[in-house]
Amino acid sequence: MSVIHRRKIAGLRRFVLGAALVTALVACSPIVRKHGYVPVEEDLALVQVGVDTRETVVDVIGAPVATGLLEGGDYYYVASHFRHYGPLKPQEIQRDVVVVVFDGKGAVANVERYGLEDGNVVTLSRRVTTSATADKTFLRQLLGNLGNIDTGQFIN
Repeated sequence: MSVIHRRKIAGLRRFVLGAALVTALVACSPIVRKHGYVPVEEDLALVQVGVDTRETVVDVIGAPVATGLLEGGDYYYVASHFRHYGPLKPQEIQRDVVVVVFDGKGAVANVERYGLEDGNVVTLSRRVTTSATADKTFLRQLLGNLGNIDTGQFIN
């Protein structure tokens, strides 16, 4: 093999190694995704406390992401940014919550803004009713009911 041929092969190897390194670095870069909707400050400034109603708020800043549980509840606008980094679990890096609070007459009482730092982790409990037949087979359940038959039900 000539010296020129060896240099070409070495140069090709360096190129392939460099391309593989660049590809690996690009593949490991984080991807940030945005979910939800929060109105911009300019639109929120148009909402007037004590004047606007539910209908005018929807016209000015759009429909809410969620509403309060009760009839005539408050409006909630929520947007989150999640960072996806390779095979790892996505991590929430930013959250904006805007709450439009209404009074008893349906007029805007307040506009509040919260961030990720204002949030609290809420642990949901699972309340599962256990079954009395969970450890019994079908045949055992069937035979167990034989003694519970009331013949008075069949006579009348």
